[in-house]
Amino acid sequence: MVKIPVLLRELRAQFLPASVLPVLLGTAMAFARAGAFDAPAFALTLAAVVLVHLGTNVSNDYFDHRSGNDAFNTQFVRPFTGGSRLIQEGLLSPRAVLALAIVLLSLAVAAGAVLAATRGPSILVLGAIGIASGLFYVAPPFRFASRGFGEILIGINFGVLCVMGAYYVQTRTVTWESFTASLPLAVLIAAVVFINEFQDMEADARAGKRTLVVRLGRRKASRAYGFIAAAAFVPVVAGVAARLLPPHALVSLAALLPALRAAAVARRRYDSPRELAPANALTILAHTLAGALLTAGYLFAR
Repeated sequence: MVKIPVLLRELRAQFLPASVLPVLLGTAMAFARAGAFDAPAFALTLAAVVLVHLGTNVSNDYFDHRSGNDAFNTQFVRPFTGGSRLIQEGLLSPRAVLALAIVLLSLAVAAGAVLAATRGPSILVLGAIGIASGLFYVAPPFRFASRGFGEILIGINFGVLCVMGAYYVQTRTVTWESFTASLPLAVLIAAVVFINEFQDMEADARAGKRTLVVRLGRRKASRAYGFIAAAAFVPVVAGVAARLLPPHALVSLAALLPALRAAAVARRRYDSPRELAPANALTILAHTLAGALLTAGYLFAR
């Protein structure tokens, strides 16, 4: 019998804000702009997205084990990098981890099917993109993370698709506003993945996982990180200036503070896995703050 703390560690549930916040933002936008809120549809959307996220976490653990990546990794910094380490520590078998991933992704398919029955088949397309890109992020034959655009794919999935998908579920429409509002979360979650790759660089390179950090090297990547972190907030300012976003959205610029602090740490400590850890934490904080404040901004703008 798997103990609850072991299960939670495998699921890496502490990172669920990455999937929960964009759903909350898209739903808040639908309520603020169209007065639309269907509680059962919201619950199904949230369940499907969370299940895809958890299933992806677990499947990545399995395939990183299969590739030897996690075994090679000696510079991981918990809880940010290196996976759950449960297979490596002998607390879960690879077979159990794979079975858990299959269960979670199957439940996600079921939730998506119910949602599609009431909200239209377009939901199935979004779900298929999410599951396929999550599953094959490190799994063969595609291994998107090894091709230099895994970070972009994560941004699209956990930013654009989640926000616009949640908005669509409530309103059955898509808008330029929902797209623009999704971009800060898309860029910031890509930044989370990007900064977490610094500590894993040697193991990733040895396993043939050619992430952007592997391709650029830590020094160049640390400078690129600063650009990425700052760029996340450009859509907010531009969106408000163009009257696509409400002025209340500017409150999310408070998240720029931890993002810039993370960039400063990355520039100084990019080659020291342990000393870089504050940048990992600050990037997650920037993403969480941006998502929460954008959501609050829309609710207050109603």
